[in-house]
Amino acid sequence: MKFFKINLLPVLLFISATVFAQQTPAPEQTTPVTIVGATAHIGNGEVIKNSLIILEDGKIRTITDATSTKMPYRGTVIEAQGKHVYPGFIAPNSTLGLVEIDAVKQSDDEDELGEMLPHVRSIIAYNAESQVVESMRPNGVLIGQITPRGGRISGTSSIVQFDAWNWEDAVLKENDGLHINWPNTVRRGRWWQGEEPGIKPNDDYEKDLLKLSEFIRNAKAYLAGPRTDTNLPFEAMENVFAGNKRIYIHADAEKEIIDILAFKKEHDLKNVVLVGGYDAFKVADQLKENDIPVLVGRVHETPNLEDQDYDLPYKMAHLLNEKGLLVGLETSGGMERMNSRNLPFYAGTVVAFGADKEEALKMITSNTAKILGVDDQMGTLEVGKDATLFISEGDALDMRTNKLTKAYIQGRDISLESHQTELAKRYSEKFEKQEEK
Repeated sequence: MKFFKINLLPVLLFISATVFAQQTPAPEQTTPVTIVGATAHIGNGEVIKNSLIILEDGKIRTITDATSTKMPYRGTVIEAQGKHVYPGFIAPNSTLGLVEIDAVKQSDDEDELGEMLPHVRSIIAYNAESQVVESMRPNGVLIGQITPRGGRISGTSSIVQFDAWNWEDAVLKENDGLHINWPNTVRRGRWWQGEEPGIKPNDDYEKDLLKLSEFIRNAKAYLAGPRTDTNLPFEAMENVFAGNKRIYIHADAEKEIIDILAFKKEHDLKNVVLVGGYDAFKVADQLKENDIPVLVGRVHETPNLEDQDYDLPYKMAHLLNEKGLLVGLETSGGMERMNSRNLPFYAGTVVAFGADKEEALKMITSNTAKILGVDDQMGTLEVGKDATLFISEGDALDMRTNKLTKAYIQGRDISLESHQTELAKRYSEKFEKQEEK
């Protein structure tokens, strides 16, 4: 019996790995790829209806109108007439790869103990083999900003691509920005402390702001001094103050956003990005004046207040875009990791509630790339940029026609299979056989 148990274990482990492991990452591109005839959505508002795209050495080498050139095809030729080509979609402010199962603490690495944690780097906890990450690719979400949570200053995010062996292979831009959770102006009654339920003013709001300001001032004083004793949180602020990292401030209420503008000016902060920004439409002019872009909170939400338009979350991004702000879409909130695959359909909802389709596409491609500071690498289908793109049978912002046939990350022909697609095929075949009977 003992012999049976010892030999059964590796068999079970092998079966488990075979069934549940992520696909092997695609190898480097060695042969050019030519995509012919597809409608190319460049990601900057332009569309080429009959395109010729050549990918080589992981880069886009050619993109032009196929009817206006006699350029010879190269390498593998993909006839894509009637299909659409898009830049890979980018999911900012995401905890993908930091949590696999919420109820299993051992798989949860999104938060660290403490309040002021600028030295915490989310990238070292990123699990490139997450099954949730794998499920993004069939919808065209190929890139993400991996972001820590918790505390007043959560730490530093990094930008990754979603087909890698480990975080070192995945990273596209390491430590791109610092994340600050702005204090809330209101709070809910804490019943466990005998308080009345409901929303009420946060009496500690000013005190919390003072703590944040004190940290900023102390960090500047430390960096200007001899630094005889190493202080890691203060050291981590050096690139922030120099403007080499973006500062992502997570806030929603109108007063909070106005206070952020004052805070930015007081401490001479550069490259500030507003994340969430539920009331941003109320102060859009001030945000534009201060050149602050917005990563708009999840589109598929209900209004916060009873007297607000039922469709306010649906049209929020369009309202800000009309005001001339640089707008991207983010997906944080309940079930955020699983719902990140719906990013293109959030953009589709923005179209349904007023936005031009190519403008909405920019909110998950070029706009987001600009906000994250990686628009020199990705976000549009342009010569010299990474060949991170996909081919869809139809409109990728519509869940009925978002059906990918090919996807490339830096020119690598990646798998579009996942545990979910395997299950879908398995049960489709089951019911097809039953119908035949």
